[in-house]
Amino acid sequence: MNVSELEVRLGELADQAVAELAQVARKEDAIQVKNRYLGKKGVVQELMQVLPSLAHEDKRIAGQASNQCKSAIEQAYEGQLARLERDELARRMESERIDVTLPARRPPVRSGHPLRQVEEELIDIFAEMGFDVAEGPEIESDFYNFEALNFPPDHPARDMQDTFMLDDGRLLRTHTSPVQIRTMLGYAPPLRVISPGRVYRVDSDITHSPVFHQIEGLLVDTNVTFADLKGTLAHFAERCFGPGTPVRFRPSFFPFTEPSAEVDIGCIFCACKGCRVCSNTGWLEVLGSGMVDPNVFDAVGIDSKKYTGFAFGLGVERIAMLKLGINDIRLFFENDLRFLRQF
Repeated sequence: MNVSELEVRLGELADQAVAELAQVARKEDAIQVKNRYLGKKGVVQELMQVLPSLAHEDKRIAGQASNQCKSAIEQAYEGQLARLERDELARRMESERIDVTLPARRPPVRSGHPLRQVEEELIDIFAEMGFDVAEGPEIESDFYNFEALNFPPDHPARDMQDTFMLDDGRLLRTHTSPVQIRTMLGYAPPLRVISPGRVYRVDSDITHSPVFHQIEGLLVDTNVTFADLKGTLAHFAERCFGPGTPVRFRPSFFPFTEPSAEVDIGCIFCACKGCRVCSNTGWLEVLGSGMVDPNVFDAVGIDSKKYTGFAFGLGVERIAMLKLGINDIRLFFENDLRFLRQF
């Protein structure tokens, strides 16, 4: 092959490579075309193997022709890559286009911790009946937590096995009843309050926690009877667990009420027929209640001959476990998102 034929062939290869590059639709295909022509074992390199057999002057001409061929292919390659990148960008901009006039996506709204949800529901029920919310400190003195509530000095609840005692003689309140004492000391009857909050006892298993939540209620006025207590709690049961919920009162004992009663509702899981949850009794215990003991009125300076009243208390965790079908109280305090996200 002489130098003229070599020049013609190099020109043909350049035109052929440029045409092929113009047809490719992917970067990978463009690289393959370039390598087929300009690689170490490419067509151009194979053609230039005749270079040693050419005359000295022809070698210079052949080198120039080879450089022109390579330059044309390189330019076509770079140009095609640029076009492919522009096309890809345009495609992505079209597919990922955002209409800034559309409203933003709202993050999922959670209703809060299940205990907080149930507590707020219970507070709303009693608020509908005219009860105000009263709050007090979680660190209390023996007077507010025990003495004013008619606990005798030898009552088991005063023992360190049941109560978290502090070094200075104070304690972590074991119920929210001290708030009732503070309310009666601070305000004159008539009174109608509930006191929600955290309380503490030395107890821990699948149904008990050393820290839990209570809502205790107090109503003080003239001519308050046990019938008023029964009517209030029966209405609460229907609002909390549904219309027609049966309620029964069982005699019990609490130091600060007399008479006292445990309040049960008909089992919401078996419709009072008996099941594992209610121990086949058909009833579920939900709260304690009673008429305020005159000794409590005497401790806070309220005339027990003029005024009567009733008190009740319930555990928020207990109600939440029944309403939500939860069998382990510890789930409320483990902060497991798999559990909390269900609510």
